[in-house]
Amino acid sequence: MNRNNILIHIALAIVLILVAAFAGQLNRWRQHWKSQMRIVPAEEKKRPNTPEEIAIAEVASGRPEVLVKFKSGVSFDAIKTLSRRFNDHVEDRIENAPGWTAIDDLDDANAAATVQQYLALPEVEYAEENYEIRIPDSVDGPLVPVLPHDPQFSEQWALSNSGQRGGKQGADISAPLAWATTTGSEEVVVAVLDSGVDYNHEDLAPNMWTRPASMAPYEDTDLGVINDEYGFNAVENASDPMDENGHGTHCAGIIGAEGENDIGIAGVNWKVRIMPLKFMNAGGFGTTKDAIEAINYVIARKKDGVNVRIISASWGSTQKSRALEEVIRKAYESDILFVAAAGNASVNNDRSPHYPSSYNVPNVVSVAALDRNDQLATFSNWGVKSVAVAAPGVDILSTWLGNAYEEKSGTSMATPVVSGVAALIVSQHPRMSVDDLRKKLLASTDPIVALKGKTVTGGRINAAKALE
Repeated sequence: MNRNNILIHIALAIVLILVAAFAGQLNRWRQHWKSQMRIVPAEEKKRPNTPEEIAIAEVASGRPEVLVKFKSGVSFDAIKTLSRRFNDHVEDRIENAPGWTAIDDLDDANAAATVQQYLALPEVEYAEENYEIRIPDSVDGPLVPVLPHDPQFSEQWALSNSGQRGGKQGADISAPLAWATTTGSEEVVVAVLDSGVDYNHEDLAPNMWTRPASMAPYEDTDLGVINDEYGFNAVENASDPMDENGHGTHCAGIIGAEGENDIGIAGVNWKVRIMPLKFMNAGGFGTTKDAIEAINYVIARKKDGVNVRIISASWGSTQKSRALEEVIRKAYESDILFVAAAGNASVNNDRSPHYPSSYNVPNVVSVAALDRNDQLATFSNWGVKSVAVAAPGVDILSTWLGNAYEEKSGTSMATPVVSGVAALIVSQHPRMSVDDLRKKLLASTDPIVALKGKTVTGGRINAAKALE
């Protein structure tokens, strides 16, 4: 081969190499543009149609993918540098769970893969997905006619069971006897951690908590200043916790619908202060991170002087979150009781834990549900080691959106019954510690045959005994 042919072959080889390199770079640019434009394959472009699909889309859009706990000593600047390396954004630091940070993956990568990405870093102690949380599936029966402007106490069998609608006389929490001692106190604040509360409801408005004029608006290091006049909205990191679902309003009415006002129903407390914490949207969906943000808010307000003693949590999932567990423990350290629903899957929580009710934290009280005949509700979870107590939770009449009233069933309804009894106790004993409050609740039950071997106490909560 002569010299000229050799030069020609070399030139052709160089050209081919350059073309291949350019093609590879072009492909990388194309992938980059595709990720930036978030191109969606045609088969994935189906628009959400059902309420559930819309709710899932609302939660999934833009929510932080992971919760990461960085090791002690890792600075915030270092955390931001590490997140930028993965094209991620630090959404929030959790003040009451040191080291924990909410990370938003700007590439919308698979959450599990993002978790593994952070777990591989030497600066990271632990990482977990920002799990989705939703209101438990409805287990409601037929609704009864709503008469919001007429007294309906006779339908509140949970408070006073005379055998109405085929119930068992006396299968209730002995509320009338408890009220002979106290009907509650405006000095006691109960935080309802749920879908918010309709704070304009005529049976709730007089008992709603509002931020005192002398107290500055809530300020978070990362979220900024929030004008929390009526409570906290963790869904939008905003001030308005108005309920758009109804679940939180129903739970709030069980705790503290105003009594003796000739309107609707009576709560376990006739007088109390209800603090709305909205972390679930109109479709009943929320996330671990938003639940943590809301609890973080309660702890901060407790430190600011608000007498919030109880968090009522009528929700849960089978996903365990160390971050959520840690912030609930911080609530314990702030002397706040955490009352949680045992769940509606008809399972043994000792074997199949349900969170947050199954966290082994001293302030957690897990609640099962009973029907009007003192039988464990067919849907209720149980656990002789993990479920503390039971309360009425079937066909429970309470407040609903727009000055309405509805019957609902679930451990979601049993939970605020116990939260309400706890608030009655605190109204009598304002300085009682969270440990003594929990102990008092568990000692204030009526033994029920159907609960033997099903709960820690084997009994139904009794408000009158709680005030003895």
